[in-house]
Amino acid sequence: MQPACIRHTDLPGTSRLFGDFVYHFDKVARFYHHDPHDPESFAIAAKQVDYPEDRRRAMVAALRAQNGDSESLRKLAQPGTVAVVTGQQVGLFSGPAYTIYKAMTAARMARQLSERGIPAVPVFWLATEDHDFAEVNHAWTFGAAGEPVAVRLGPGESATKQQPVGGIAMANPPLHELRKSLGGLPFADEVMAAVEQTYRPGATMGQGFRALMKNVLAKLDLIYLDPLDPAVRKVGAPFLAKALTAVPELKAGFMERNRELNAAGYHAQVHIDGKTSLFFLLENGARLALRLKDSEYAALADRAEQVSPNALLRPVWQDYLLPTVAYVGGPGELAYLAQSEVAYRRLLGRMPVAMARSGYTLLDARSQKLLNRYGLTVTQVMTNPTALQERIARTLVPESVTKSLEAATAEITRHLDHVQGSLESFDPTLANAAGKSRAKVLYQLEKLGKKTARETMRRDARAVGDAGHLAAMLYPHRHPQERFYSILPFLAQHGMDLIGRIYETVEPMCPDHRVYTV
Repeated sequence: MQPACIRHTDLPGTSRLFGDFVYHFDKVARFYHHDPHDPESFAIAAKQVDYPEDRRRAMVAALRAQNGDSESLRKLAQPGTVAVVTGQQVGLFSGPAYTIYKAMTAARMARQLSERGIPAVPVFWLATEDHDFAEVNHAWTFGAAGEPVAVRLGPGESATKQQPVGGIAMANPPLHELRKSLGGLPFADEVMAAVEQTYRPGATMGQGFRALMKNVLAKLDLIYLDPLDPAVRKVGAPFLAKALTAVPELKAGFMERNRELNAAGYHAQVHIDGKTSLFFLLENGARLALRLKDSEYAALADRAEQVSPNALLRPVWQDYLLPTVAYVGGPGELAYLAQSEVAYRRLLGRMPVAMARSGYTLLDARSQKLLNRYGLTVTQVMTNPTALQERIARTLVPESVTKSLEAATAEITRHLDHVQGSLESFDPTLANAAGKSRAKVLYQLEKLGKKTARETMRRDARAVGDAGHLAAMLYPHRHPQERFYSILPFLAQHGMDLIGRIYETVEPMCPDHRVYTV
């Protein structure tokens, strides 16, 4: 079944910048170099890639050491091959499901470009440098009951505040807890077999994440890049040295860009002021924010291999390391790029096509049946639990009661309108009082209707359960499904071949969110 489409602007939480990026690109074009909706943009961006062969050889050697040999690596070694890049923090058990959708989008786009005569390979950037352990130390799953369950690393698995998460070793990955959380799902054993092969005791967060991604997405032949690798840092050192000497200009440019974004009615993703540091220092197992005067950063150029860029410089460094033709990101990352364009222009002289990842809400048979039963759409489920229950309750009120309330409301409204009209010609002050009384009467009728609906819901325990199931599966804890659950429970529910089925529906040039009934 082909997915149905939902406009992002119909989903909760969509930023104005992202909405304009996908549907009104002309409004944001000045913040990017290429229109992702124009197929010709990719050919133009490919021609702009200036990637010296010595850098290509060094990066291919480093990536081969990280990944082993592959068809994609052999292709990347060929002059003229470009990369479609995406990435994500190395979250426990592959992080939220959208991580997988990012990888699929990059792989699909690389395949389409190759078919159009632009040789391309997909590369996944492992964000191992990030040091926010709290964001990556857990995964959300569900079992046969469809209830959200958090699986977390144990209290003994911790990190210092500044430690890059990619290097954190997991003495005892929570495999037992994961298996328990998937209880009752038909393909749980297959999923656990894949996880147990990849999240072995002693593996680091980066190693476990990469191994699981390679296992689950094996047919997509992605290349995985860990930027903590000393060989990669050596290749990227000249760029970082150049960036260190350009701090005053870069910071001034970022602050001006933030003013431009705010003036256009958008929100700057990264706050920049005179005290902001654009770099961290990797030292003694920690990632420490550098607090120097702008003019002092240049003195660190000879230590560039130990320097780690902040969120605005990281994608530019990435596209120095790789012959990137397109970057696949989510709403937040695309907002970063609107600011990073300043550094692309100053440090790299080019910018890849910025494009939105594909997004999915997966519907199981029960969820689809419930939507049909209650006449609901996916977006109508994305509300608070009380509003969802009341919406379902209204469909359960006996038709005779509904008609009686509607008839009474219409009749009373007609009489009250007549009274108010008569008073208007007699005494306007009385007419105003009648208007207020009218509103109170109609409010009480509406309140009676809601109480009737709630009582119907109370009497129908199944309906309460149905509302709970829909909320848990489609909008768990008031988060979009893809940003909350790991992909693992869906694989345990529908089988490991779900990856291939979703991949075949990915259309990188489609701007909408997709609803896929499995």
